[in-house]
Amino acid sequence: MQDALFRHGTRLAAVAVGSVVLAILVALTVGAWPAIERFGVGFLGSASWNPVTEEFGALVPIYGTLVTSAIALLIAVPVSFGVALFITELAPGWLKRPVGTAIELLAAIPSIIYGMWGLFVFAPLFGEHVQPWLTERLAGLPGVGVLFDGPPMGIGVLTAGIILAVMVIPFIASVMRDVFEVVPAQLKESAYGLGATTWEVVWKVVLPYTRVGVIGGIMLGLGRALGETMAVTFVIGNAHELSASLFMPGNTISSILANEFTEAVGEIYLASLIYLGLILFGITFVVLAAAKLLLIRLGAREGRRA
Repeated sequence: MQDALFRHGTRLAAVAVGSVVLAILVALTVGAWPAIERFGVGFLGSASWNPVTEEFGALVPIYGTLVTSAIALLIAVPVSFGVALFITELAPGWLKRPVGTAIELLAAIPSIIYGMWGLFVFAPLFGEHVQPWLTERLAGLPGVGVLFDGPPMGIGVLTAGIILAVMVIPFIASVMRDVFEVVPAQLKESAYGLGATTWEVVWKVVLPYTRVGVIGGIMLGLGRALGETMAVTFVIGNAHELSASLFMPGNTISSILANEFTEAVGEIYLASLIYLGLILFGITFVVLAAAKLLLIRLGAREGRRA
C-alpha cells in the first residue's frame, strides 16, 4: 500500500511539473500571438525596436543574451572548477569549511546587490583602468580587435558578462564541489598508488565519475545567466543597438522586459515583449536539450570503449 502511494505520488509530481511547463508555454504563445501573426519568424532576425511605429525585432536582445551568457561561462567554468578542485583535493582540512561557506554566501546575495555593486564600484574601475588597457593591447589585433574597440564607458556587454560570471560562479562551484566529494576514496587512492599525479587523478578518475553532475552544474549556471535580470539591467547600458564591440551598451531579453514591460502601450508592443519571453523560454529549452544529448553521446561512447 505504501509503495503504491509513493509510486503514484511521485508520478503525480512529475505530471504536475510537466503540466506547469506546458501551461507556461501555452500562456506565452497566446500572449505573443498578435506579434507572431504580424512579424512571424522575421522577428528573430530584425534589429528594429520602435514603439512609435510598432516595428519590433528580437535580434539585439537575443545577441546580448547569448553573448553575455557566453562571456559569463568562459570566465565562470574554469574559476569554478579551480575552486571546487581546491576545496576537495588541495585545501587543508581547516580551510575547506570557511571557503565552502564563503562560496555559499555568495550564492545567497540578491542579484540587485550585484547590480548596484557593478554599477557604482566595478564599472567605474573597469572603465578607468581595465578597458583602456585592453583597447591599447587588443584593439589592433586582426579578427578579435573589433571586440575591444570603443570608448571606455565602464558599462556595456563585457561588463554585464563579467558581473554574470561573478554571480554564477557560486552555483557552479557548489555543485562541482558536492559531486567531487562523492567520488569513492578507493578510486582516487588506487590511482595515486599507481603513481598518478593530482591532475591525472582529477582528469582520469574524478571527472569521468562526476561527468553528469559537472555538466548539470554548468547548465545551472548557464540557466541563471540566461535569465538574470536586475544585475544585467544595471550595467549593460540598455541601448537597443547592435555592435561588434563588447565595450558598447546593449540589451538582453531579460533587461528589456524589466525596463519596458510596465510601459508597453498597445497590443503589438505588449505582445512583442511576451514574444521575447517565449524566445527566452525556447533558448533555455534548446540549451538543456543539447546538454542532455551531450550526456547521452558521452555515455554511449564510454560503453563502446568498455
